[in-house]
Amino acid sequence: MDIIKFNVGDILTMKKNHPCGADTLKVLRTGSDIRVQCTLCGRDMTIPREKLEKNIKAVNNEKA
Repeated sequence: MDIIKFNVGDILTMKKNHPCGADTLKVLRTGSDIRVQCTLCGRDMTIPREKLEKNIKAVNNEKA
């Protein structure tokens, strides 16, 4: 399995929705654990990279 490339500020579209109903998360920190924030409710979570990569549908780069 290849490592998915994403950076701080990217918006991740997930396969499953967050309990609040949003399906997008914003990347706050990268590394072996990824810190993400729900774009709807603002909840932030630290998730192991391996678990997060399995659930990503798309990566939207927000860098301009």
